Amino acid sequence: MIQMTLIQIDNYGPWTVTPTPRAEADLQILQSELFADLQRQFAAKQGLVFFTRFDNMLAITNNVDVEDHRRIQKSIGNRYPITVSMGIGSAETPYDAQKNATKALQNYGGAQSEERKEILAIDGLVNKEDSFVQIAHIDINGITDSLTDIIPAYDTSFIVNRVQHFLMKKLIEKGSLLFFIGGDNFMSPCNGLEPEGLLTIIKEIEEEINIALKAGVGKAPNAEKAANLADLALEEIRSGFTDIVYVMNE
Repeated sequence: MIQMTLIQIDNYGPWTVTPTPRAEADLQILQSELFADLQRQFAAKQGLVFFTRFDNMLAITNNVDVEDHRRIQKSIGNRYPITVSMGIGSAETPYDAQKNATKALQNYGGAQSEERKEILAIDGLVNKEDSFVQIAHIDINGITDSLTDIIPAYDTSFIVNRVQHFLMKKLIEKGSLLFFIGGDNFMSPCNGLEPEGLLTIIKEIEEEINIALKAGVGKAPNAEKAANLADLALEEIRSGFTDIVYVMNE
């Protein structure tokens, strides 16, 4: 079972234009600093946060309990001009876990509700003995030599975004999620997806858009360990010792 937390800034849209529209640079700074802050606090509990739309973030939070979530909420509320609400959900697949987390929070009101503030909505928590996280670290092959050092920077970014779109479309059908993590790298919480299934997706994308990928997969009781194993597995592929999909277990 995987546990996921939806982190949502309370009433953010109206706040950004009250009493007048706030400077865009200041909003971008707030969003980036908030993401870094949340990442730091959840990472201290072996969790992992993904930024999605910045006013909404998703985190893998196996082994992060209710009090940990409340403590993080309080810390943010004490130091920022905004507050955050959270929904916690669990399921056998990451997609269903975030879906349950979202529904739990939506039951307390809309994202732009003036009444909703620092809600912690709980659909379900994962017991320690049932905790399991599978993460794939997916990388584009040879992007520096084939794209970064040859074509304009924006064109490279466009291609990376195109790859992300194709991966998201195919992975969500398997109950998996996908997040861009910088450079030409993506991370996919993918509980329930077998290596053969991931390999099929990678081959389909190469056939459809002529972009070759590789993926290291990590399996562990929490996000920190699973992501680290995925990184190590990807390094094994880069070293040429194994196929384009390689799995490492704790």
